[in-house]
Amino acid sequence: MNEMQTPPVTVLGIGNIVLQDEGFGVRVAEALQEAYRFPETVQVLDGGTLGMELLRFVTGTEKLLILDAVKGGGQPGSQYRFDDDAVMLHFQDKLSSHEIGIQDVLALLTVTGKKIPEVVVLGAEPFVMEAGTELTSRMAGLVPKFVQQSVTELKRWGVKLEAKN
Repeated sequence: MNEMQTPPVTVLGIGNIVLQDEGFGVRVAEALQEAYRFPETVQVLDGGTLGMELLRFVTGTEKLLILDAVKGGGQPGSQYRFDDDAVMLHFQDKLSSHEIGIQDVLALLTVTGKKIPEVVVLGAEPFVMEAGTELTSRMAGLVPKFVQQSVTELKRWGVKLEAKN
């Protein structure tokens, strides 16, 4: 198998875009790509609901930023940031397939000695998770804020971004 070199930094938007606010992470990743040019050291991925198939895209990355709709038990619109050990704790009590998938990916990388050294999850509590391809207006209103938070995390990791406009 031909091993592609995984960039050291990965931004991963996850979620189901046909369940309205559940697609939040994917929509934030898309907005990031529309607003910024990324160096070759960064990959921005629409992880959608891939689950374990994400393994080949993130194995070898050193810093992983996960963008997601987070069911943390707070009010709709609540914002969350988890890092390192708190990430696995967060994903332990998740039920949606993509979240189980990313938990399995992170766990497998850990047990095989390929643990990603730094993982951060940014997310917001969804308002509505019913059939529909658009975020609710209140969730869509959070996208620019999460783009900025993502940029802040990436800069903290030493990534140099270039705004497109």
